[in-house]
Amino acid sequence: QVQLVESGGGLVQAGGSLRLSCAASERTFSLYTMGWFRQAPGKEREFVAAVKWSGSNTYYADSVKGRFTISRDNAKNTVYIQMNSLKPEDTAVYYCAQHNRRFYGGYATSPEEYDVWGQGTQVTVSS
Repeated sequence: QVQLVESGGGLVQAGGSLRLSCAASERTFSLYTMGWFRQAPGKEREFVAAVKWSGSNTYYADSVKGRFTISRDNAKNTVYIQMNSLKPEDTAVYYCAQHNRRFYGGYATSPEEYDVWGQGTQVTVSS
């Protein structure tokens, strides 16, 4: 069973930047679309961004479009999300996840489409 381990979270002031990383334990990482989700206290888990298995397509929630950039390095089995111009409302636990179908080419924004999850990393943005 593949394992995903996130890192890079922390406390940052509004307007600052963070880069999260998510390392996968299996080489099959390159066959799957990968997503980032977040969950704030008292709220449901929400889609943030996804990158197709090939890296050729990326998708973003409207709330982060233009500020966040998702990328992947299949040689390192790692997916990243660069978060710029952070806002207090970006405060949440951030999770990376692996899609449940190999070579999926669609628009994968629902948590139900992902079946492997990391443990999460806290991002706190102070005002």
